[in-house]
Amino acid sequence: MTRLRTLSLSALVLALAACQTTPGRAPVEAPAPGPTPVAAGPAADDNLNAVAWVQTAEEYALINRQTFLAAAKELDRAITTPGWDALVPAERANPADGLPPAVIVDIDETVLDNSPYQARLVRDGGSYNEVTWDAWVREEAARPVPGALEFAKAAHARGVTLFYVSNRAAHLNEATVANLKAVGFPIDSDAQFLGLGFYVEGCEQHGSEKGCRRQHVGRTHRVLMQFGDQIGDMVSIEANTPAGRKQALQPYLAWFGERWFVLPNPTYGSWEPSLFNNAWELPEAERRQRKLDALNYAERP
Repeated sequence: MTRLRTLSLSALVLALAACQTTPGRAPVEAPAPGPTPVAAGPAADDNLNAVAWVQTAEEYALINRQTFLAAAKELDRAITTPGWDALVPAERANPADGLPPAVIVDIDETVLDNSPYQARLVRDGGSYNEVTWDAWVREEAARPVPGALEFAKAAHARGVTLFYVSNRAAHLNEATVANLKAVGFPIDSDAQFLGLGFYVEGCEQHGSEKGCRRQHVGRTHRVLMQFGDQIGDMVSIEANTPAGRKQALQPYLAWFGERWFVLPNPTYGSWEPSLFNNAWELPEAERRQRKLDALNYAERP
């Protein structure tokens, strides 16, 4: 007890001395406690919510399933209706009547789910690049988008050929076809896969547009339906701006839900660069600001 009392008395003396002020100076007060510093986190638009929604929200799976279910209900009518064709006139180079039926599908985020790749980017604080994307494709681990496999099998059972039109690079063709076959998509011939760089004689290719490849399918088949997560999966976009995208689809609005079917993809797409004039070379902060500028805040004038 003596040791404790001595320490207590000494501490009291020191405390009183600390409270004394030097003449002519204001007492120095300890700063008020502030909030605990928080470690810097990922950018607010790092795709986390988008990827989490795709992977965990029942709503995402339901939207896909109801899309493919609606298409399946239209399939018999499409097969039996003369003149039914899902190609725009500019891509129909020959009459469709009498040709065997086909359906054109995009691959990524239309029939194959690549959200694990997106999830890794979010976890690692990375962004898309060809090295990591190639590695993911070569894993052949993508699973079917909900409802896609059931529709594909139903179409195949009715004698409809599926053509998989993708902008995956040519060196990924083998891994892509292997992945599709492994999860059960009907592919009777490797000719059903039309990747980036596929040459179509007599048709001028513009960048990664799919118009020539759609025309190629139309030369031998009557295209009943098209599926994609991008407008460009169904029709060529002359100018990838918000106005240009609307203009491209405007003449065919009645085809959606009948001949054209769109799948949800909030993680990436041509809609994003359209907001900053497709200028990926801009600094990230400027691209982000332009996206913020494109938002509707419902502000009063």
